[in-house]
Amino acid sequence: MIKILFVCHGNICRSPMAEFIFKDMAQKAGVSEKFYIASAATSGEEIWGGVGNPVYPPARRELAKHGVSCAGKRAVRLKKDDYEKYDYIIGMDSENMRGMQRLFGGDKQGKLFKIMSFAGSGKDVSDPWYTGDFSAAYEDIKSGCKALFDKLNN
Repeated sequence: MIKILFVCHGNICRSPMAEFIFKDMAQKAGVSEKFYIASAATSGEEIWGGVGNPVYPPARRELAKHGVSCAGKRAVRLKKDDYEKYDYIIGMDSENMRGMQRLFGGDKQGKLFKIMSFAGSGKDVSDPWYTGDFSAAYEDIKSGCKALFDKLNN
């Protein structure tokens, strides 16, 4: 089983979008059992009293527009021991990558990637929390997920 963790700042927009886009791709291809997919935040801003906020409504709506459900997902915080649990830990932007490097003390096993690198790009997925452009974030995330899925599902 290939274990993938998608990471963004708050785990309420981009990383849950990636989690559920990838799960949807795997399910539609009939290979869900091949993957364990989750998402997490570099920050604790969306977690209160140990309970994470649900996926941000505009992100939830964007996924729903494409027939993808994220029902029940709540924000969780990235933990140091996640490095050993996952095969791929995938950030949405350069800031996420720096946060993961700090938490994990580097990337000794080469597990950290920026999502768009799989699609042949060094660009960041813009944070729709700030840009308001959930459609653009969805399209970038989908292209990164599709390239990763194709790479891992050969």
